[in-house]
Amino acid sequence: MTNSPMRTKDLLLILTVILVWGVNFAVIKVGVADVPPLMLGGLRFLLAAFPALLFLRPPKVPIRLFVLYGMTISVGQFSLLFTAIHVGMPTGLASLVLQSQAFFTMLFAAVWLKEQWHANQLAGLVLAAGGLLLIGSAHGLSMPLAGFMLTIAAAVMWACGNIVTRTVGRYGPMNQLAFVVWASLVPPLPLLLLSAWLEGPQAMATALAHFSWTAFGAVAYLAWAATLFGYGVWTALLSRYPANRIAPFSLLVPLVGLTTGWIVFGEVLQPVHFAGGALLMAGLLVNLFGGRLFARLKLQA
Repeated sequence: MTNSPMRTKDLLLILTVILVWGVNFAVIKVGVADVPPLMLGGLRFLLAAFPALLFLRPPKVPIRLFVLYGMTISVGQFSLLFTAIHVGMPTGLASLVLQSQAFFTMLFAAVWLKEQWHANQLAGLVLAAGGLLLIGSAHGLSMPLAGFMLTIAAAVMWACGNIVTRTVGRYGPMNQLAFVVWASLVPPLPLLLLSAWLEGPQAMATALAHFSWTAFGAVAYLAWAATLFGYGVWTALLSRYPANRIAPFSLLVPLVGLTTGWIVFGEVLQPVHFAGGALLMAGLLVNLFGGRLFARLKLQA
């Protein structure tokens, strides 16, 4: 857990995850068009768990960590996010607002894990925050208040899940994919029960009766690409690097999400989006590589 540069292989892996997660928002919108959002979440994690758990042994960590991970990063985050998009949150804007998890993660890590902030990380997050504000300012009234609040709540739950992940990493080397797979056993029952309560058995039965290949494709992408690959890599890297090194990468997700929303749904990109995206990337670069520059400036002072 040092401040040394990230390995090239890890950098490429996390950038691939960012691409997968950016497209993820468009896939969610396609999915909730045919399947109630909470039910969609339950099916996602059923497919993520089975049949993969038949081939992977559960890591030797306390059961409470499987439960905490499943209830925060899975049930909490995705029940709120899927519902936000279902009530009209634009996919590109959802991908943007959700990345406030990076700020919540750094705050929670400082409070609970006693991780220290470095000057370059603080400067990077200030730049990134400016980028988020620029992009968000272009949407104005097109952002429903309920969708915005649900997405912020989803970001808080993701950040809590990141702290659980860092705690899991303290139990030593393990198969991170196996952890994500076995933790996927936690969300299906709560999500399906919530669906039956809030969305109704009739809506669930109708969705199953008219379940299309498009709906299956959405569930499969969410389960295998976004969950198993995405969170498998994310969890592995959080176990090897401090949370304040990994979490800021998620600030690149809106670039992919906004572009995908424009291509697929016609969500128009404006010059302010490009300016905001430039600030996001600048913030990430400062966070990753600014430590050396700050160190040199300190030595020269």
